[in-house]
Amino acid sequence: MKVLVLQHISCEPPGAYEEVLRENSAELHFVELDQGESLPDWDGFDAIVAMGGPMSANDEESLPWLAAEKHLIGQAVRAGKAFWGTCLGAQLLAAGLGARVYPGPVPEVGVMHVELTDASREDPVFGPVPRRLLTFQWHGDTFDLPEGAALLAGSKLYPAQAFRWGRRAYGVQFHVEVSPEQAIEWGRVPEYRDALTKVLGEYALERVISELRSNSAGLLGAARTMFQRWLVASELVAVNTGSNS
Repeated sequence: MKVLVLQHISCEPPGAYEEVLRENSAELHFVELDQGESLPDWDGFDAIVAMGGPMSANDEESLPWLAAEKHLIGQAVRAGKAFWGTCLGAQLLAAGLGARVYPGPVPEVGVMHVELTDASREDPVFGPVPRRLLTFQWHGDTFDLPEGAALLAGSKLYPAQAFRWGRRAYGVQFHVEVSPEQAIEWGRVPEYRDALTKVLGEYALERVISELRSNSAGLLGAARTMFQRWLVASELVAVNTGSNS
C-alpha cells in the first residue's frame, strides 16, 4: 500500500494515523508543500492523506501551490482514489470538489464534542462511533458540502465537521490524531496562537494542553479505530489486518 501524505507545516504530521499506516505496512511518501516540495503523480498511490496547516484553502494568491493541490485532490477523488483529509485537508477536499470554503463565525479551539448525523449510522467508518464524539478543534474556516456528499458530523458553530464523498473519500474538520506534545508545537505557530488567545484569552495554551492530556487516550484511540475502519472500507487492507480492525 503506497500512501501520499500531504503536509502543510512540519508540526502537523499524521500522528496516530501514521502509526496505523505503518502497522499496516504502508509505504509513505511525504510532501511538505509549504517548503516548496513538488506534488507527484497521484495515480502512483493507493491513497492520499492530507493534513492541516495555518493557511486558508483560499490563499492561492500568496500560496499558488494550493491551486495545484486542490486540483490534484479533486481529480484523484473523482477517479475513485481513497482520501482522508483532516482540518485544512478536509477543506481542500471540499474545495477540490467545487464547494465553498470561508471563515467561520469565530475560531473553534479546544476539546469539545461533535454530534453525529443520522446519515452516519450507515457509514462504515462513523457508524459504530458514539453519537457524541469527543474531538480536539483548532480552526477558523469552514466549508459547504460538495454536491453529493453525506454529512456525518457537526457542531453548533461549525455544522460541517465530517463528510464522505463517494465511497472512499472522507473529510474531517476536527482532530483526534494529535498528541499533547504536537499541540504544544502548534501553540508556537503565530496563526494558531492568535486564534487560541482570541477565543480563550491569556494562558489559553496551558489550559488547552491540560484538557488535551486528560482526554488524550480516548482521542487517540478513536483516531486509530476510525482510521483503521477507513482503510478496511477503502479496501486498502483486509478486515483482520491491524490492531483496531
